[in-house]
Amino acid sequence: GRLRLAVCGGAPLSPTVARIFIGLGLPIVQGYGLTESSPVISVNQLQDNVPDSVGKLLPGVEASTTDEGELLVRGPNVMLGYWNRPEATKEIIDKEGWLHTGDKVHLDESGHIKITGRLKDILVLSNGEKLPPADLELALALDTLFEQVMVIGEGKPFLAALLVMNEEMLSELLEKMHYKGSKEEALTDTALQQIIMERIEKQLSHFPGYAHIFRVHLQLEPWSIENGMLTPTMKLRRARIMERHSEEIEDMYEGH
Repeated sequence: GRLRLAVCGGAPLSPTVARIFIGLGLPIVQGYGLTESSPVISVNQLQDNVPDSVGKLLPGVEASTTDEGELLVRGPNVMLGYWNRPEATKEIIDKEGWLHTGDKVHLDESGHIKITGRLKDILVLSNGEKLPPADLELALALDTLFEQVMVIGEGKPFLAALLVMNEEMLSELLEKMHYKGSKEEALTDTALQQIIMERIEKQLSHFPGYAHIFRVHLQLEPWSIENGMLTPTMKLRRARIMERHSEEIEDMYEGH
């Protein structure tokens, strides 16, 4: 065909998925930007496509990072400010003209930008260990049994996960288990929970020990824009989801 490439923006693309498409002859190049940066900051090129990055800076755009790893950008693409909101503008653009993106990144030696998480989304466990939940969520979402994933653990001794199950995949699994009850009843079944934990362990095997999941809550109802659990750009509204599932979260951490 005449389709040379596809461009991906918004939610992060799994490097594994990107490499599969490259192997199929349809390269997917990731880009990155914000509305406040008009909107593109960086993009991969067809001849220089690093699947686990969002590419190199556009010409004329400068980048720096804070001690916490937050990406700062400066250039003619950065907005002048929010309309009639000077205080909000001061919060995101400093006196030197750097736009604070709120994203944690790693800049490799070749100049490619690799997003590692959102600054505000970093979880800090009770033992002081810090980790970006998005990395774990992306790894878990590679298992097709899990439709949606949210990792929690702020201020807690261990990580837990809220998992929205893919109903079709769940039905197939329950059939293999010779489970006789309903899908709703199965969500609290000990045998299913054990299988889920084994699959999670497999997906997170390359993460450090403190980044592993020790409790899960399974559900069938998806998070959506309509029920207020997702933003218009399909990102998790973490605070709302935690409020919605406060009782389940309390149960997972009971005694800790």
